[in-house]
This record gives sequence, structure tokens and C-alpha cells, in this order.
Amino acid sequence: MPFITTSDGTQIYYTDWGTGQPVILSHGWPLSSDAWAVELKLLADHGYRAIAHDRRGHGRSSQPWQGNDMDTYAADLAELVEQLDLHDLILIGHSTGGGEVVRYAAQHGAGRVSKIVTAGAVPPVMVQSPANPEGTPIEVFDGIRAGVLADRSQFYKDLSEPFFGANREGSTVSQGARDDFWRQGMLVGLKGAYDCIKAFSETDFTEDLKALDVPIFLAHGDDDQIVPLVAAAQKSIELVKHGTLKVYPGAPHGISGEYQAALDQDILEFIAS
Repeated sequence: MPFITTSDGTQIYYTDWGTGQPVILSHGWPLSSDAWAVELKLLADHGYRAIAHDRRGHGRSSQPWQGNDMDTYAADLAELVEQLDLHDLILIGHSTGGGEVVRYAAQHGAGRVSKIVTAGAVPPVMVQSPANPEGTPIEVFDGIRAGVLADRSQFYKDLSEPFFGANREGSTVSQGARDDFWRQGMLVGLKGAYDCIKAFSETDFTEDLKALDVPIFLAHGDDDQIVPLVAAAQKSIELVKHGTLKVYPGAPHGISGEYQAALDQDILEFIAS
């Protein structure tokens, strides 16, 4: 299996399929690069070099005690890009991964990044504050931390319901998709899973979004129960210079089913334009 080793000795696993213009896909919490399996094949089939990594603490990557924060995640991505010597790079990030690629592009990606796609992404900032009244109360994230510590296996099983909108009438998400969410979640080290909650919920990406100078496509479901549209993409589109926002009616946070099919087609069209 391919790995890179970062400057602090962390091993980062990655999948690397196809040839052509490189596309890096960054996954959400508590998942791994496996969450992008369909898109990896789709992109490779369409003439791109599709790469997806497991964030430190997640999947098959190392589970270090330190560095489970957004700055280090972005730095790890920078080391992956540099070691693979990637240029004219397209970035795609879901949820937490959306924050990771935005921070990487803003702080490390000058001259390397050509386009960005985010889906259900956490920027500008998730947690509620006087300056962000539409955000999610800190008590919700405290509850996630408590659930991960108390019984993370059951917590991930329960979380898969709102993640994929399985609690909505007419939902067609399969039990298999929910089981795979659980499987990927159980690969995350407890320390990495716990620390990442703060990283995805409290990191402020406002200045990163303002700094982006490349086209960005912001995709978001209007029934996202994990990262509500009103506090995320609807705010991000006001901060970026070259942004396109597409809202998917009825779509949940998790990428599956009709939402996945529509999003994948839109990704192909955007990155080819």
C-alpha cells in the first residue's frame, strides 16, 4: 500500500489511480479515503489522476497523539502534494475535508491549485457564537465528544441515520451504506476522532476563503442535518472571489444515491470547464 511519511514521522496512506491532471479528494469525519471510492474510479475513468488520502488518525494512516488539528491536516496534505510533485491540481473535499482543502489551498497551494470543489463543507465555521448565530451550539459538539468516548461503535451507528437522512420519509439509503459508515468510523483512532471534533467545529476558515484566487464550486444539500446550509455554503459563497453555489434539494450530508449521481456529474462538468 502506498504511504508518504510526513516531517513528524506520521505515515499517510493514499490511493492513486489513473493518469492525467491530478485530483485530490479529502474525506469527512469519521471516514477515510474509502468514502471516495466511486469518485476515484469515475475520475480515473475520465482521464484524471485520482488521489485520496486517509487523514492522520483515520483509516490506514498513523494514529499519532499530536497534530489532530486543521493546520496539521493541511500541512500533511501539502507534504503529500510535494512528495508526489503535483501541479495544476484540483481539490475536492467533503465536510471536514472541505475545510482541509480550503486551508491547504489558501496557506500552501499557491501556484499548484487550479480549482476547488467542496460538498457539505464545514467552512466558514460551524460552532455558534455571537458573530455566528446560525451556527451549531457548542453543546452539540460536546455531546459528540461524549458519544465517541462512551460507546463510539453505537454512536457511529446512530450518527449514520441523520448523516444519510435515513430519518426522512422516502429515504432510499441502504443499510450497507450505513454499515460502511460505521466500518470506516471504527478505523479512526480514539484520540484522532476526539480531537478532530474540535478541528472541524471550531476552526474559522473565513480568511482562508477570502484568500482563494481560483474557481470554487460549493455543493450543499438543503436537508443537511450535520452541516446546515445556512451556516456553511450560504455564508462561504459571500466570502470567495470566484465561487459557484449549487444547492441540492432534499439532499443530506452523506453523499449517496441520487445526490451522489448528480454531484458526480456536476464535478466532472466543473473541473472540465
